[in-house]
Amino acid sequence: MKYGFIGCGNMGSSLARALCNSTKDIAIADFSDASKVFAAEMGIAHRDNETLVKECDRIFLAVKPHILAPCLAPLKELLAEKKPLLISMAAGVEIQKIEAMVGVKLPIIRIMPNTPTAVGKGVILYCRNELVDDATLSDWLADMAPCGIVDALEEKLIDAASALSGSGPAYMYMMIEALADGAVACGLPRDKAMTYAAATMEGAARMFLSSDRHPGALKDAVCSPGGSTIEGVRVLEQGGFRSAATECVVAAYKKNKELGK
Repeated sequence: MKYGFIGCGNMGSSLARALCNSTKDIAIADFSDASKVFAAEMGIAHRDNETLVKECDRIFLAVKPHILAPCLAPLKELLAEKKPLLISMAAGVEIQKIEAMVGVKLPIIRIMPNTPTAVGKGVILYCRNELVDDATLSDWLADMAPCGIVDALEEKLIDAASALSGSGPAYMYMMIEALADGAVACGLPRDKAMTYAAATMEGAARMFLSSDRHPGALKDAVCSPGGSTIEGVRVLEQGGFRSAATECVVAAYKKNKELGK
């Protein structure tokens, strides 16, 4: 098979779901019953780890950082023999550490995706070692296109970017919920408040990405002198909104560095 996933939790399944838009030549290996249901739903194979390594040419390592070494240990001989492309999404774990875990030089791509890949609106950061040739990378990028933005980045910047785009959906969901709570407090039905908040966030993001204007300028364009929007902005500033948003990314970055140790 072309692709295999060792581990298929929230992130692994999001990526596998998007990848199914490029190919169904996919197998997953995961102990959970939910993974078997997912495999059946997507029309892909379900295997154990050893069988997956034997059958697949490109293997996503979709397990938690602290599980990666014990997961790879019993597979080292098979990996050394077959030398598949490994694609790791273990937060904080550098390529050289993965090479040390395997005990042999293999082509490795390190990625940090986010869960919106499942709906084709993800952000995936990647870097590679010298054994990943241009032809392999080009083919992999083509297969990953349905996931969203797939962007090359120096490995030293992966943890910082991950703290933004990898963790970011959680912050966005909190913002949607908080804004909707405010609207509900003002009398709007919950379902409508949630929809309006999410659609407004999506629209604002699309407007920014389609323009060359600074977000501050776009914000100013919504704020009429003495109007309601600037009053809302004033309250956000008063509550330390910018500082809290900045510090949440810094905290996630520091945790990423700890996870890689």
